[in-house]
Amino acid sequence: MTALLSLMRPKQWIKNVVVFAGIVFAGRLSDPQFLQAALLAFAVFCLASSGIYVFNDLLDVDKDRLHPDKRTRPIASGQVKKRTALVVALVLWVAAALAAFQLGPRFGGTILAFLALNILYSAWLKRGVIIDVMSISVSFMLRATGGVEVLRDLDASVELSQWLLLCTFFLALVMGFGKRRSELVLLDDSASSHRAALGQYSVALLDVIIPMVSACAILAYSIYTIWPDTVSRLGTDKLVYTVPLVVYGFFRYLFLVRERELGGNPSEILFRDRALLTSVAAWAAAIVGLLYFG
Repeated sequence: MTALLSLMRPKQWIKNVVVFAGIVFAGRLSDPQFLQAALLAFAVFCLASSGIYVFNDLLDVDKDRLHPDKRTRPIASGQVKKRTALVVALVLWVAAALAAFQLGPRFGGTILAFLALNILYSAWLKRGVIIDVMSISVSFMLRATGGVEVLRDLDASVELSQWLLLCTFFLALVMGFGKRRSELVLLDDSASSHRAALGQYSVALLDVIIPMVSACAILAYSIYTIWPDTVSRLGTDKLVYTVPLVVYGFFRYLFLVRERELGGNPSEILFRDRALLTSVAAWAAAIVGLLYFG
């Protein structure tokens, strides 16, 4: 059971907190019905993403056995048999789809799109340069979309902010390309044998791309905070004061990626680096304070 739980990668469930952006920015965080829907949506995404992780490990088992860190994963180490892993993946996908449609057709459709994209990614898209990271970023956009669609299944008047999707997309690009850079540095000449797309990347290329998409993310968020529609819908023009926290968070992450050569696991870095964790926590607290108590 411990091996099966490890196979589902519960530590990676933190990526699904993007789902809660919808209820926070919709101003419905204090509504019990909407909060319950958001929590259930988070749980469904955890089921779906765990199924994807199992499927991905199943396809990459031979390469994982050659990786210094991934060789300890349950399938690669032999703790879980391939047939068992396939059954687990299918059960998780079916459970996620059924639960999603119980929450509503909009959310159900989003989960199906999420599963389809990630299955394609695991089987094919991850082998292509650039498109691999873009696929991951779209996957995060679907998480953000799901967090809104589950609310729209309850109240069709809830709006899906395009700026929210853009911010999510660019943030995911930063983390995705940062992870690729870390993998290149860690694996060096053997990088392409572990991940096909890595053979087409270079540290020099990623050192150009990462600051570029970071700037796009900061700019998108900054515009979002002062956009007239945002101000009128959220009832505050003070979100602009959270921009410095966002800028610091990005700069700190770039520092960790470039100078400390971290970035292999963005979610793990968040908890290991106190400065980055503090900036994210301060931003989240500021958003809730301005939207609900400001």
